[in-house]
Amino acid sequence: MLRYINTDIVFQEFPDEVTLAINISGCPCRCPGCHSQFLWANRGDELTAEALSALIHGAKDTITCVGFMGGDGDPAAVDLLAKYVQERHDGLKVGWYTGRTAISPLINQQHFDYIKVGPYQIGRASCRERVCLYV
Repeated sequence: MLRYINTDIVFQEFPDEVTLAINISGCPCRCPGCHSQFLWANRGDELTAEALSALIHGAKDTITCVGFMGGDGDPAAVDLLAKYVQERHDGLKVGWYTGRTAISPLINQQHFDYIKVGPYQIGRASCRERVCLYV
């Protein structure tokens, strides 16, 4: 089960997108120097399809993309939610940021428009400096 702490509308996570970034808790990566240590604990509200739809509807006139920020503890659940966005929220792109160095085999890349991979590294926080795959 995925849980999320908060959301924000951001402009730099995925190129040329206005993204509803959903900060997923329970991060197992524990990157040295992490700027989001508050996401390490598995806490917050459950990120169900219904909760996701409510978040999207609250920002629907502003966003072009939904971004799952984390979720490395349960990539299969991230994949299911990405598929849900594709099927139920026509026109929205879907992105995922994983702190891992490789994409989980539990991810169907066809459910995503963008996937960013790589652990947090001090001095390399922007999307332009990370691997951002256009899938």
